[in-house]
Amino acid sequence: MIELPIVSKKRERTPKPSWLKVKLPIGKAYKNVRKIVDEHKLHTICQSGNCPNMGECWGAGTATFMILGNVCTRSCSFCAVATGRPPEYDEDEPRRVADAVRLMGVKHCVITSVNRDELKDGGSTIWAETVREIRRQSPTTTLETLIPDFKAKWDNLYRVLETRPEVVSHNMETVSRLYRLVRPQAKYKRSLEQIQRTKDYGLRTKSGFMLGLGEKEEEVYQLLEDLRDHGCDVVTIGQYLQPTKHHLEVAEFVHPDVFAKYKEAGLKMGLRYVESGPLVRSSYHAERHLL
Repeated sequence: MIELPIVSKKRERTPKPSWLKVKLPIGKAYKNVRKIVDEHKLHTICQSGNCPNMGECWGAGTATFMILGNVCTRSCSFCAVATGRPPEYDEDEPRRVADAVRLMGVKHCVITSVNRDELKDGGSTIWAETVREIRRQSPTTTLETLIPDFKAKWDNLYRVLETRPEVVSHNMETVSRLYRLVRPQAKYKRSLEQIQRTKDYGLRTKSGFMLGLGEKEEEVYQLLEDLRDHGCDVVTIGQYLQPTKHHLEVAEFVHPDVFAKYKEAGLKMGLRYVESGPLVRSSYHAERHLL
């Protein structure tokens, strides 16, 4: 029998500890990024995912663009992005994203997307066109693509890999035991295989996962070993934060010392770079992951 954490609707939320407090977004650079995003009618995971680092990143003039709309076909219990049947497929989106990257003067750009399981190509055509258009308009900009699993339709994966972004990321999100609860439409081994295929293609690989979902220490070590054994170069580890009362509750606020311990363990295992801390998210300090 699979052991899952108990989710209670009656339990009061535990107050956030001091190490999870963030500053409100302010400043000229933040306002400029917001203006460009709004004018180009773009989505960012910073907004859609309620990222706690939005003030810091936007204040530094960077953002993580989310393509293929703002509605996801999957219903992960941790994610703040809306779930349903996406109403849009915007063929002009690659040009608008590239325009924004150029106007912002982005040196290292992170692109992610919702899942588009209803599409035959899983959205991979728009993915590839977006990378190519950014390359055309901003040839010196380096790129990280945080991509979905394309439901193991590997031709769609290779359509993105052919554009050869500097970093290709695919998040595991949690330990194997919790997949049915946290990522009911994903598969642990499928995600690992995608990372391995990306590595075999000759590209730099990256993945991320959350703590505070009810995972056990030995399970975290196993996940780190699985990532290493499947060719992952870079790993990010952050604290899960419940986006709304309808999402999975936080099982534990993990102390920064524990994050530091997992970072040390991952590096000793042979991972090339580990970014680990309560406020770390997939694209946090992404420019450092170029190695």
